Amino acid sequence: MVRYLLAAGFSVLALTSVASAQDAAAGKATFRQCMACHVVDQEQNRVGPHLVGIVGRPVASIEGFNYSDAMRAYSEDGAKVWDDATLATYLADPRGVVQGTRMAFAGVKDEAALANLIAYLSDPAAAE
Repeated sequence: MVRYLLAAGFSVLALTSVASAQDAAAGKATFRQCMACHVVDQEQNRVGPHLVGIVGRPVASIEGFNYSDAMRAYSEDGAKVWDDATLATYLADPRGVVQGTRMAFAGVKDEAALANLIAYLSDPAAAE
């Protein structure tokens, strides 16, 4: 019985790490919707700011990027940080959360796709 429980426990651990990699890979596919305006692999702004290191970064904090007044207000003078919860809320409905943002994207409505996208943004290399 103990041997069975240990084997089951190791199987769960193995599946958890595989699932994490699959989530980031699925998030990379979801990110294709964002690629016209954003990059995750270099600190180069496009129409939107680059997303290198977005998770844990203060909102509206990329030097030299011209954020909208609405996004600067949303940043709470640099006090608000892009964590998983903030990203999930914003990416589900950008224009509803930050009224007046220039981001034209309607949002990611599917919760699984949204979670996968955040997993990818957290660690783009995990999708490789």
